[in-house]
Amino acid sequence: MLDKEQLDELKSEGRKLYPAKRGDAAMGPLKRLPGVWKSEGRGWNMIALPFATEPGSPANFRLLLNQYNEELKFNLVDKAIPNRGIHRSGVTIEDDQFLVALDYEQTIAQVAAEDFPVSGKAGPANLAIHHEPGLWLFMTNEVTDGLDIARLATIPHGDSVLALGKSAKSQGASVIPKVNGLPEGVSQDLNANPYLAPYKKFHDNPFKGNVAAPGFPGFDPTNPQNLLDLANQGVNIVKTTTLTVDTNNATGGIVNIPFVVKQANAASMKSTFWIQELADKDSHGNPKLRLQYLQIVMLDFFPRRDGLPGLIRWPHISINTLEKDVS
Repeated sequence: MLDKEQLDELKSEGRKLYPAKRGDAAMGPLKRLPGVWKSEGRGWNMIALPFATEPGSPANFRLLLNQYNEELKFNLVDKAIPNRGIHRSGVTIEDDQFLVALDYEQTIAQVAAEDFPVSGKAGPANLAIHHEPGLWLFMTNEVTDGLDIARLATIPHGDSVLALGKSAKSQGASVIPKVNGLPEGVSQDLNANPYLAPYKKFHDNPFKGNVAAPGFPGFDPTNPQNLLDLANQGVNIVKTTTLTVDTNNATGGIVNIPFVVKQANAASMKSTFWIQELADKDSHGNPKLRLQYLQIVMLDFFPRRDGLPGLIRWPHISINTLEKDVS
């Protein structure tokens, strides 16, 4: 939240809409995001998809892995957005909330892709595979349960997302959490469960995209966060701002068009962004900035195979390490 002096200043200036600038204190934990972030070949994505296989095959899905380029723009800030309310206990008084909204646009193009079973649909290099306009929100006051940030996203597949969460600051690098990329609702023993043959294939032979560097481990579905840790090796990270949002928090959720709900329902999303300030300087003499993220969207389709009711939950995982463009 903003302190009283900052909040009074924000309210006195009134609502304003203008190009976002890095370092604006009124944006709170979002203040280092404005500008353009880029990544070439450091983005990795995994998604399971319903798939019509050969008759008699135990598989009814394919596992698609992508390596990608990304551009993430934060260009416009909307400040002092009022949510009107009253304080209802005792004497009724005005009790408004004020938000700061930061527009973003994410575009992703494929570098390389591989799926199993092979479908012929993985697509070529330079294929556009994602576009997402949205907003990050900073709740400057009247915060509920410590939830001071939110992300609103609109996905052209037919999904609308509200995820709420908390921001945090720390010295040095943050610990990247261990992630289980295997589906929930089936036996996760890759050696004993032939249904998970696509996962075993990429566990035994991790997807490397176009990376030919000796010793590069590739993307392993059982250890999907590993390439984020690898990107941090040898990097002197001085400070980190962490933004974690989850559609399972409070009033969050995902709304999907009927076809998506029927075929592979996007049921939840959790994402963590780490904004890193490095010891190295950029061409303007300012600390270099990097942005890492780990996002997990749970897709629900096909009946569970563990005797419990409901559908299998398939983790759709995306990770990337981007650098701030200062050109």
